[in-house]
Amino acid sequence: MLRSSDSSADLFRCFLFWLLIPHLIWVCAGAGWWWIDDWLVRSFGSRGGICIVQGHPRMSTPARKRLMRDFKRLMQDPPAGISGAPQDNNILLWNAVIFGPDDTPWDGGTFKLTLQFTEEYPNKPPTVRFVSRMFHPNIYADGSICLDILQNQWSPIYDVAAILTSIQSLLCDPNPNSPANSEAARMFSENKREYNRKVREVVEQSWTAD
Repeated sequence: MLRSSDSSADLFRCFLFWLLIPHLIWVCAGAGWWWIDDWLVRSFGSRGGICIVQGHPRMSTPARKRLMRDFKRLMQDPPAGISGAPQDNNILLWNAVIFGPDDTPWDGGTFKLTLQFTEEYPNKPPTVRFVSRMFHPNIYADGSICLDILQNQWSPIYDVAAILTSIQSLLCDPNPNSPANSEAARMFSENKREYNRKVREVVEQSWTAD
């Protein structure tokens, strides 16, 4: 016959196990140990791995697995001038920073972005928006970006690093023929000196922006 203390200890161990498992899944997923999910399915009959526990979302959907691989690659081999990471407990929402390319009017700028993914990633692109104020022919007033790979030229081969690198390249190589900001497009084409001055203004503002 179980003593009351034994029963309480068993309950405590059970509670502790389910409390820690979501954190274990998060860490193991980051390390690429997806066999943990299969073990849980076999052991506990939970198809697809752990569901929401303490705010942690399911980690076993194709989109979330792909985003963990993107994050691992970004940490192991980060391209120059970009950084990004998912927000706590929400791998579908990322914060990123793009540094202005050297020896350009954007040099020295630190520009913040958000990337909102869906469960259809990588078959569909994320919604990417600058949080920092920008002045650029292909960036709308709300920070949305007019870039072909985020629209009709999207391909599942693009990952987070490729997205951010393409946006960084866009800074110095705008397309004034497809303007999101008509004033910036006109100035870029007709008065490059004034355009560069406006760019320097947003670079300086990026140093003090929250």
